[in-house]
Parts: sequence; structure tokens; C-alpha cells
Amino acid sequence: MAAAETAVVTGASSGIGEAIAGALLDRGIPVVTLQRSAPKLKHANLHFRAVDLTDLAATKAIANEVAAAFPVRYLVNNAGANCPNPLEKATVEEFQYVTTITLGAAMVLIQSFVPGMRAAKFGRIVNISSRAILGKSERIVYASAKAGYEGMTRVVAIETGADGITVNSVMPGPVVTAHFNRGHPEGSIKRQTVIDKILVKRLGTPQDVSHAVMFLLDRTSGFITGQSLYVCGGTSVTGTGGE
Repeated sequence: MAAAETAVVTGASSGIGEAIAGALLDRGIPVVTLQRSAPKLKHANLHFRAVDLTDLAATKAIANEVAAAFPVRYLVNNAGANCPNPLEKATVEEFQYVTTITLGAAMVLIQSFVPGMRAAKFGRIVNISSRAILGKSERIVYASAKAGYEGMTRVVAIETGADGITVNSVMPGPVVTAHFNRGHPEGSIKRQTVIDKILVKRLGTPQDVSHAVMFLLDRTSGFITGQSLYVCGGTSVTGTGGE
């Protein structure tokens, strides 16, 4: 019996990536997760491959192994890093680190899995960008890296559309994750200030984001490609908030 069409999700050990992996598994789609830490999720169809995504040679080697072992038809580039600093304190080293894990790894993985998608005449790629690309203080490194997804998304969409492959970006706004909670503790004025700027008057959840991702990954979404979907409670409209 042929192996089931498989998804690769980076950065699935917690937060948004974990929610996406869980949603895929709930739909019966096997998932391979790529990151340094093992996922907390436990499932018979969840496969973990440990890799430092800043090591692009190692990432390429793991991707080749996964492509040989699984029929990868779905790819979610979720892994990233954030080094918040004001302009005068941001460093080139931070920039290189964040862009490597965000854009470098994504490019390597896309190059590794697109051939299999082309052969199958079907593929779905979603890049997790951020509402912060519209502007957020102390995010020159993060916003620049995430903005790079927009160019990558459009170019890959153009080059793969005729092969039955769609490529889109999802742009989360303020989402409750461990990272967000550390910077915005529950009950804090800082947290409430963020909520007050959100049109729907609540923070997002990882499930809000995974819902959008699953829509774009669906087989029936084949007429949507090269697009950016904001999942931000309206902060893309107001120009405030974002994480």
C-alpha cells in the first residue's frame, strides 16, 4: 500500500507549529516535524527529525532523507526567531541568525520537496510570516526576515503554479504563546494595551492560525496561490499591534 501523503512542519515543538501539526494529524495526514526540540505531541503518525535549522547543510541532508522516506505533499515553514532590539542595538549577527532560520531553511526545504510535489502534480506550501512586517518597534530584524517570505511566496508560486502547487503566506497578529506570555504577563497593563488595539478585542490563539493554514493546505484551495492572509484580529487594518 502506498504511503499516505505527508506534511512537513518546522518549529512544531510548541505554539503555532504545534497547533498546525495537531490539526494535520486530526485530518489523518502524517506529519514530520523538523526542529531542535522534540514535540510534546504524541501520535503514531508524528515523526520527529532533530535538526538545527540554522545549519543549512544539515537541514538539506535531513530534508533529502525525509523526501526519500515520505511522499511530502504539504510544507509549512513555521520556524523562526525573534531578536527584538531598537535600531541602534540590533546587530548583523542577529540579522544573519534570524534570516537563516527563517528564510534560509525555508528555501532549502522548498527546493527539497518541490520535485516530489511536481511529480505528483500536487503540493501545498504555507509560509508563516507576521503582521509585524507592516511595522512594529524593535523588530527591524524580525520584520525584515518575515517580510522576505512575501517575495519568496510570490516567486515560488509563479514557478510552481502550473505543477498543481500552491504557495501562500499566513500573517499572524498577537497570538497567545509562551513567548508572548513572557513579554505580556496575564493581568499586565502591557497585555491589556495590546488587546485594546485589536479590533475583535481578544488575543489570537495558535488554533486561529492553524485554522487559516489548514484552509490553504486543503485540496479544494487550489485556486489560491501567491497570497498573504492576515490572521491578526484586524491589526493589519489599524496599523497597530502584531507580534
